[in-house]
Amino acid sequence: MIMKLIPRCRWFLAPLLATALMTGCKPTPDSAPASGNTGGKKKIAFVSNGVASFWTIAAAGVKAAGEKAGVDAETLMPVEGITDQKRIIEDLLTRGIHGIAVSPIDPVNQTELLNQVSRRTKLITHDSDAPNSERVLYIGMDNYKAGRLCGDLVREALPNGGSVMLFIGRLEQDNAKRRRQGVIDAILGRPSNPSNFDPPSQVIEGNGFKILGTLTDQFDRAKGKANAEDTLAKYPDVNCMVGLFAYNPPLMIEALSQANKLGKVKVVAFDEDDATLDGIQNGTVHGTVVQNPYLYGYKSVEILAELAKGNNSVVPADKFIDIPARQIRKDTVTEFWADLKVKTAPTK
Repeated sequence: MIMKLIPRCRWFLAPLLATALMTGCKPTPDSAPASGNTGGKKKIAFVSNGVASFWTIAAAGVKAAGEKAGVDAETLMPVEGITDQKRIIEDLLTRGIHGIAVSPIDPVNQTELLNQVSRRTKLITHDSDAPNSERVLYIGMDNYKAGRLCGDLVREALPNGGSVMLFIGRLEQDNAKRRRQGVIDAILGRPSNPSNFDPPSQVIEGNGFKILGTLTDQFDRAKGKANAEDTLAKYPDVNCMVGLFAYNPPLMIEALSQANKLGKVKVVAFDEDDATLDGIQNGTVHGTVVQNPYLYGYKSVEILAELAKGNNSVVPADKFIDIPARQIRKDTVTEFWADLKVKTAPTK
């Protein structure tokens, strides 16, 4: 199994790449073949929506499932957004791929492309869905429900209410929209309604809370950190910062540490970056909502391998394989982290 960063690896992402190498995945240049001599094996591709430690964990699941199913499985991470993702998918089709699992960056505007893919190979979505496309099924969680779990953590961290800023990579993705709205609705004590939508620039008040806004960064780490720094400068009395993509909480932690506000401003997170889990252990992060990226990768390859063999019985009637989210706090973080390290340890 090969993991690629396309275009050529950005070596300033050294910590992420080091982790990737620990999973047994080797970044390769654009011109390198997908998997060398596959010996007639079925070829399966797992395409992320960007580069993050979250996807490194998923890549470990891809690798494990590929080995078990006897298929050639690779993980590909677009560095520069939707254009890269489109190019990756089109390149996979020219190489005769037997199945593609993709997390669409902009499902509305990518529906036509996804439908073209579905007519040429087996296509599933993971992490973020494209419900109006012709994909076979979606593997992931209900992001609105997961967002509400995160909002509940904010209310735990601020039992008397307060001001909150939300940080997220982008809002074009289906999972991002639903996740953010779930957070907002839970914080404000609203009844569950996934159809709600509050504009990201709007200040929203209720239930003793003031949500100052939602700041996006388009997976640009420098912008993500600048968003956190700007928030601390503009709102020196902000009570809580909420990071909704895996890399957001570590950037918030950096900004808070440099401003000598770590531990003074509550941090609520999403996903399981090492810096986030360390923060929960040392008390500077209240908690996080975790998905199961390892299982996203594993199940995607497992399902696509069966579909490639013509076994359509693996597709549930509702075309949804639910992998529920859960909350991690200080009392559960050590056990969770130990299990994660076992799953992502390099194989001998």
